[in-house]
Amino acid sequence: MINSKRLIELARKWQKIETIKRRRISFPRRAASQNSSVANKGHFVVYTTDEKRFTVPLEYLSRNVFIELLRMSEEEFGLPSFGPITLPCDSIFLNYVMSLIKGRMPEELEKVLLNFLPTSHFSASTSLGLAQSHQLTFIYSY
Repeated sequence: MINSKRLIELARKWQKIETIKRRRISFPRRAASQNSSVANKGHFVVYTTDEKRFTVPLEYLSRNVFIELLRMSEEEFGLPSFGPITLPCDSIFLNYVMSLIKGRMPEELEKVLLNFLPTSHFSASTSLGLAQSHQLTFIYSY
């Protein structure tokens, strides 16, 4: 049988351990990395006009389509000093462009897309050809 003094000592020790555990702030790794404002290694972050966030591989910077989108972003929104880069298109259009690049877009299609970029405003309806009849619709499958 444990004497009463020893029992009180153990109870105080357990209380100290519990208070130390409560003071610790720990975040699960997955939750912290999903909400991070920093991109993974080899990627950069851009936002679209409808405020959707995209993590883009750095390899895409060698593509003329992304170079043109970034140039247009600079013209329309200026160079951000501390804020995020916002591209002058909506998320549907950027998803489409990224899927084309991921699927190894042919040079002919990239040239057509580059000719289309300066003359259009990028919303979901115009990039899909729904707003005006003279808008160009890009459909490419691989």
